[in-house]
Amino acid sequence: MKKLLMISLACLTFARAEETAEIAHGLVKAETIYPPPLEEVRYATTYNFTGHVLYPFPAVFLHKDAAAALQKVQEELVLQGLGLKIFDGYRPLSVQARMWQIVPDERYVSDPRKSKGKHTRGTAVDVTLVDSMGNELRMPTTYDDFTEKAHRNSKNWTGEERANSLKLEAVMKKHGFVPFPYEWWHFDLEGWEKYPPMDISFEALASGATTAKPVP
Repeated sequence: MKKLLMISLACLTFARAEETAEIAHGLVKAETIYPPPLEEVRYATTYNFTGHVLYPFPAVFLHKDAAAALQKVQEELVLQGLGLKIFDGYRPLSVQARMWQIVPDERYVSDPRKSKGKHTRGTAVDVTLVDSMGNELRMPTTYDDFTEKAHRNSKNWTGEERANSLKLEAVMKKHGFVPFPYEWWHFDLEGWEKYPPMDISFEALASGATTAKPVP
């Protein structure tokens, strides 16, 4: 009996160690893409739908697989005299939870109690198109517009808005991204569900941390 108890305790200790073991997060800065996309990180300011500063500083992190796919997107756009502007990439789970408290609507904010989000995996990206001077092309709405006009099936787009949105959608799909139906700017890397959600902070990433504890 004593031997069985010792074996059981050893197995439990090992299981707990497995749960708390850190994993390689695989996140990289979006600026490693060449040429670097423009960045407008509104969540590092109060200029966002929450009215609160959610990120400690403006930065865009992506899983290296998503960054590699965006590299191909950027290369193709440059040949057309265009480029990407990124609004958001990786988002810590704790920030996702704060957003859900403010806007508990799964069309626009993932419920962290269910899927734990897609941005939390570094595989979701919010983007738009810019011209060679960095000016945004006209799109159906502004970023983070939670109205039906931002939906991809909206009938209220002008011809120019539709053409630009479809141009962005086409190049993103070509290189492995899936468009989100309720936000023209949101795309998910194919197979996003295979990547673990994370809650590593921006500060830790900026300091050079290469691993993170898995989210239970």
